[in-house]
Amino acid sequence: MTEFSANLGFLFTELSLTEGIHASAKHGFDAVECHFPYSVPASDTKTALEKTGLKMLGLNTIKGDEAQGDNGLLAIPERVEAARASIEQSIAYAVEIGTPNIHVMAGNASGTAADKCYLDNLRYATSQAAQHGINILIEPLNPYDAPDYYLNNTAQAQTIIETIAADNLKLMFDCYHVQIIEGDVCRRMKSLLPLIGHIQIASVPDRSEPDSGELNYRYVLDAIQEMGYTAPVGAEYKPSRNTEAGLGWLNTLR
Repeated sequence: MTEFSANLGFLFTELSLTEGIHASAKHGFDAVECHFPYSVPASDTKTALEKTGLKMLGLNTIKGDEAQGDNGLLAIPERVEAARASIEQSIAYAVEIGTPNIHVMAGNASGTAADKCYLDNLRYATSQAAQHGINILIEPLNPYDAPDYYLNNTAQAQTIIETIAADNLKLMFDCYHVQIIEGDVCRRMKSLLPLIGHIQIASVPDRSEPDSGELNYRYVLDAIQEMGYTAPVGAEYKPSRNTEAGLGWLNTLR
């Protein structure tokens, strides 16, 4: 039976983060994850997790200045100080609430200076996170949702992970993004399985509930189980209505 994690960056957004944790437990999710929890005191988040018995599987580093179009900071050469501050912020929050994974956002960049900057910042992130037993995740994003994003395919991510060669640097395999960028999701996932730290799902192409669209998630989830992957799969989709109204998939796909 597949376990699922509710991504509170997209689900239950009409609720506060702590209320979303409680709603996730109420509706049968096995864990939670989020994007940017930093406006909520970590102590409050920790209390909600303890009361529900759920684990917060992951969180993101901040995007930066969203008004200026920032979508992460790690690959932007002129933003190294801010990038490292975002890494430290995310590690501190993750440590307090017991979160094992941090997705570090690369940002919109390209070129040799960005290559060096990204690798340097990843080395810093993995070194700092390793002191607390935390994994650093990197995630390729598709060009429709994230134009100009530095990390944009799984081969690039694989090369970066192998170059850094840190045990706690892993791939965030988001089936939604991978299907749009490259397709062949199940074979690609199987080949990359040793590098994968977390898997996420959403329908393609509209990123809504995972029981519609061009990907057959019954097949994909069965394949994931056959591969021996047992961690909760992240439900990172945008509800077509409100979250609760669209949760029929949770029992159907479990």
